[in-house]
Amino acid sequence: MRAVQYATVGEPPRVVDVATPEPGPGQLLVQVTAAGVCHSDLEVMSWPSDAFPYPLPLTLGHEGAGTVAALGSGVDRVSAGESVLIYGPWGCGVCRACSRGAENYCPRAAELGIRPPGLGNPGALAEFVLVDSQRHVVPLGDLDPVAAVPLTDAGLTPYHAINRARPNLFPGSITVVIGVGGLGHVAVQLLRAMSATTVIALDVREQSRELALRSGAHHALPSDDNAVSAIHELTDGAGANAVFDFVGAQATMDLAARVVGMDAAITLVGIGGGALPVSFASPPFGVRVGTTYWGTRSELVELVELARRGEVDVQVERYDLDEAPSVYERMTSGQIHGRAVIVP
Repeated sequence: MRAVQYATVGEPPRVVDVATPEPGPGQLLVQVTAAGVCHSDLEVMSWPSDAFPYPLPLTLGHEGAGTVAALGSGVDRVSAGESVLIYGPWGCGVCRACSRGAENYCPRAAELGIRPPGLGNPGALAEFVLVDSQRHVVPLGDLDPVAAVPLTDAGLTPYHAINRARPNLFPGSITVVIGVGGLGHVAVQLLRAMSATTVIALDVREQSRELALRSGAHHALPSDDNAVSAIHELTDGAGANAVFDFVGAQATMDLAARVVGMDAAITLVGIGGGALPVSFASPPFGVRVGTTYWGTRSELVELVELARRGEVDVQVERYDLDEAPSVYERMTSGQIHGRAVIVP
């Protein structure tokens, strides 16, 4: 089968021929119908060789959808031919976090060598992908896999972050979304579907601000110093009740601290390397600053239902498997608006 692999640190990924895996006990072989491309892959490929944590070559792709092609022994709740989404943050399955579906916060995964597909295990940017357990697939039904595959990360990550901030999303509240890319534009849609908050989207790119408005944002502003005064004017000087930073650079973290109000929440989702100092005097009193990682299995099921009802619609750009290396180049230069999806 063909697969997109990162084989050598510092070199671009390439399309290669590899052996098609066979499912062992408890495993599923999924024929990939769609695989999302994520900025996290660029982060992985930027790591130096002395700090690279995964064995190479690595088949990329942690957003996957497909048709179940073969079943290992003991798999009894998934059928061959079924269309599924792949839940990515695999855990041990038996700890307290995993027992409530929060495998994204499994404390034992690292020590047990359990890694997500595309982030340690062979991923979905291939014609077939091996899934370690039937609990890690969610029925897709008749949803289009190309449109739905970003739900597994670009949808699930903001959905989880928004769920954690629900107490701040009351009617009359103001929410700021920083960065309206693959995750941010989904966050805008989810905020509109899940709450009565007023959404202010910030981005340096005009095309992304237009995407924010199409996604349901009430306001879309350039992400600069003028945004601070504009948000304070829109909130009568009180500041935002919730801020979601989908960039995570130092400039955006600083911006989040300047626009947030008291007793509010700042959620850092982006991996841009920024940090927010927290002291008694700053940010404002009562502000909760937190990070999140991916989402729970039950949240992915809920998100699929929202998509089925038309509440969330990810903007996708479709590419063939052979185009995947050039997609990463386009992503690096900021030419992807929404989510790139590879169709083997």
